Amino acid sequence: MENKQETRQKNVLITGSAHGIGYQLAYIFARHSYSLVLIDKDAENLRKIADDFINKLGISVKILVKDLSISNSPEEIFNELQIAGIKIDVLVNNAGIGTYGVFSETNLTQELKLLQINIVSLTHLTKLFLKDMISQGHGKILNVASVAAFQPGPLMAVYFASKAYVLSFSEAIANELEGTGVTVTTLCPGPTASKFQKSAAMEESKISHVNRMMTTETVAKIGYDSLMANKTIAIPGIRNQILARSVRFAPRNIVTKIVRSMHELRK
Repeated sequence: MENKQETRQKNVLITGSAHGIGYQLAYIFARHSYSLVLIDKDAENLRKIADDFINKLGISVKILVKDLSISNSPEEIFNELQIAGIKIDVLVNNAGIGTYGVFSETNLTQELKLLQINIVSLTHLTKLFLKDMISQGHGKILNVASVAAFQPGPLMAVYFASKAYVLSFSEAIANELEGTGVTVTTLCPGPTASKFQKSAAMEESKISHVNRMMTTETVAKIGYDSLMANKTIAIPGIRNQILARSVRFAPRNIVTKIVRSMHELRK
């Protein structure tokens, strides 16, 4: 008698999947014959993506229009999938936002949204889906952090701190899950050509004009390949790898000053 767990279609849930890295990850998983559960607050784009994937790739796509800055969204997502009988094999916590400016002057409401999306909802979704993965004896989690996770970030203080949480949290539970069949990978991209800079209102900062930003396609492919290889941390690009590792050997106050310089407005 066949094992249903082995023969059923695998399902991936991806947050923030209407644009950027999230969309590219959805496309990669779709090409590898995963059924998709796509989460985003952009209903129009989600529907276009779902129709495109269904028509061109012939896969199953379920969309859930949710705003992860609302605290009960993770519970709603989990409950709706439970009712639909959809088991999640891969969880991709990609949704995230940034804020830019001197902390004493930035918008508190936006920063609380950032903390809810980047930290609380990510943790909540991981908690909800992890237990089923452990009981199934298999599963993968991809948490999208940033090279920002490796150092303090003046002018983006809350964003950098949120990504440091994602990295620390993910590394810790990756260790806890050894031997369970469930793996956790943290993707830490550097500056990427996407809508992030505009949404964070940092288009005129020096860091937004670095040469040869990586594409979302490249970052997503590295994230997918690293997830499938069970890597704990994936840092796309040699330059980003050097940046992330080298800060351990420099005095923290010097690192902080360098990051501040990189994020200041162009003159």
